[in-house]
Amino acid sequence: MNYKQLTFAREYRGYSQTELSNFIQGLSQSNLSKFEKGIGVLSEDLQHRIMEFLDFPIEFFNRKISTTIENGNYRKRSAVTKTEILHFETNCKLIGYMIDEFSTTVDWPEFKLFPLNVEDGYTPQKIAQFNRSQLGLNRDEPVRNIIGLLESKGVIVYEIDVIEKFDGVSFVTTSGFPLIIINKNFPNDRKRYTIAHELGHLLMHNENNFPVSDNRDKEMEANIFAAEFLMPEAEIKHSLRNLKMSDLAALKQIWLTSMSSIIRRAKDLGCITPDRYKFFSIEMSRYGYSRREPHEVAIDNPACFKNACKLLQNELSYSKHDFSRFFALPNNIIEKFIFPTTNDVKLKVLKMSF
Repeated sequence: MNYKQLTFAREYRGYSQTELSNFIQGLSQSNLSKFEKGIGVLSEDLQHRIMEFLDFPIEFFNRKISTTIENGNYRKRSAVTKTEILHFETNCKLIGYMIDEFSTTVDWPEFKLFPLNVEDGYTPQKIAQFNRSQLGLNRDEPVRNIIGLLESKGVIVYEIDVIEKFDGVSFVTTSGFPLIIINKNFPNDRKRYTIAHELGHLLMHNENNFPVSDNRDKEMEANIFAAEFLMPEAEIKHSLRNLKMSDLAALKQIWLTSMSSIIRRAKDLGCITPDRYKFFSIEMSRYGYSRREPHEVAIDNPACFKNACKLLQNELSYSKHDFSRFFALPNNIIEKFIFPTTNDVKLKVLKMSF
């Protein structure tokens, strides 16, 4: 058994080593700990009983999930528990694993964006400007259909249904596919900013492309990238001078970004003073906009992962059982990711008489 796969299955199910050993007769926490470190052995009988308890097919332990998640984007990080982070990240790793497994049958779009080395003096602004041009965006053009644009260039986007504390995450899968995962429960303007932020991480902070110093403020750089990517300085700056609250709704509809990010952009570009920025913050809170802004913007839906599922269903007639065997995953995981439940209301045609 691949001990790392056992660790993954245990963590996905939410058990600590002690908790799991308490459920399996003859398994001690110390022996399980040694096994998960790769320095101990467990009998074949124990291995089978562990797999049965965790409800993972035995074939899963011959697969490999080894993705490392470095760029997690958590709102109010101090309020997120280690257990919540672990649960979120195991789900994200599972999505990355399925994308890799799909690649044996599905031809994902080729990655055609351009990472540039921040260690070589390329600024986040310059990297954002260059990749905007690679996406065919004019300098004065907002980023419409942001998900479709990125997926056409080989960045797979997935919306995950998780609690409010998580904005998103980005990483490159074990087989080399760039992936951005965002929280589907957030407003569209926040989703768009999260996607741009995570794109910045993929283009600037992926050590598969070049080494990145640990001393860099990666979150700040990703924020600078996102702001320039969504609201280019050369085009928006003139609109931010003498900014008023009454301007925010129109600017939001033009640039498809939140009011709060427009206010922050005005401050960062020196278009408003710190005192004026404080005034805007107070007003946003007074109107309740710091919790939920008015004037929702549009965003397109991820298609790559969904289309891969449909391809196997329509072209190869895959059932839930077939997907379970294909991924070596239990049915409840297949139902969660491949056949998610929807709130669609089913209607039927009534027989009409004329």
